Amino acid sequence: MNRRVLLVACALALGAVAFSGDRFWLQFLGKAMIGCILAMSLDLLVGFTGLVSLAHSAFFGLAAYALAGLTNRFGLVSPLLTLPLCLMAAGASALIIGWLSLRATGVYFIMVTLAFTQVLFFLFNDSPALGGSDGLYVAQRPVDSRLAAYLVIWIALILVYLLLARVLRAPYGRALEGIRGNEQRMRSLGYPTRRYKLVAFVIAGALAGLAGYLDATLYGFVNPAQLGWKQSGLILVTVLLGGKGTLYGPALGALLLAFIEHYGERVTEHWNALIAALVIAVVLFLPRGLAALVQPRG
Repeated sequence: MNRRVLLVACALALGAVAFSGDRFWLQFLGKAMIGCILAMSLDLLVGFTGLVSLAHSAFFGLAAYALAGLTNRFGLVSPLLTLPLCLMAAGASALIIGWLSLRATGVYFIMVTLAFTQVLFFLFNDSPALGGSDGLYVAQRPVDSRLAAYLVIWIALILVYLLLARVLRAPYGRALEGIRGNEQRMRSLGYPTRRYKLVAFVIAGALAGLAGYLDATLYGFVNPAQLGWKQSGLILVTVLLGGKGTLYGPALGALLLAFIEHYGERVTEHWNALIAALVIAVVLFLPRGLAALVQPRG
């Protein structure tokens, strides 16, 4: 089947769920689509720029906490106000963390991003004013209706995919792929590679913040575990499982992991072992990830 036809069919199927009105599926698939947005945003770094970041969950959690702070402390509820402010908070954090982290390369870059993630996790986890380990409830969600929240998440997923696809088709996206392939050569050609990577880091961080904002809107609750390195590691596994460098692959990986987590818990309490077995199988038999199943054979 043509890849575009398959993607459109999947998008329409997810949209059609809204007409069912089923509370479980609206919340379950809403959470899964948020995972898709998060995975696609990280794929911009891992798959197209060659940056393996373990700070991605930090931007997700910061935007979620920003929404809780805006609603609980200042009484701001309108998404016209809260969404831009939360995205700015995530983007500004990504700018600072990226500017500092990109001074390192390779495994050192990974370790620096991990360090920032852990600093933020312990800051929120150990601060009673921020809810401590119990987290915070969002006093009033920007979108109260579960159906409306689902539709907003569905629209956001489509827009994020189209935005990233457009960015990657542009000269800037081609430059990122060149940096991933041979950064020294791109630098010798006059490209400010560090600046290009920083912009990609900020874009990815802001989109991760969008996912965090939507998650807090859907559930009305934020928790410091959302900022931890385990969450970042799971996002990275999702990208690798789905197929880095494809956008739609990580989205498919996020959907698959959501179903494995839900139905795997019914089979065994060690459902994480099912994910581990799946990852091993994909590495052995589908090195390019699940995306290879829908890529044209050449």
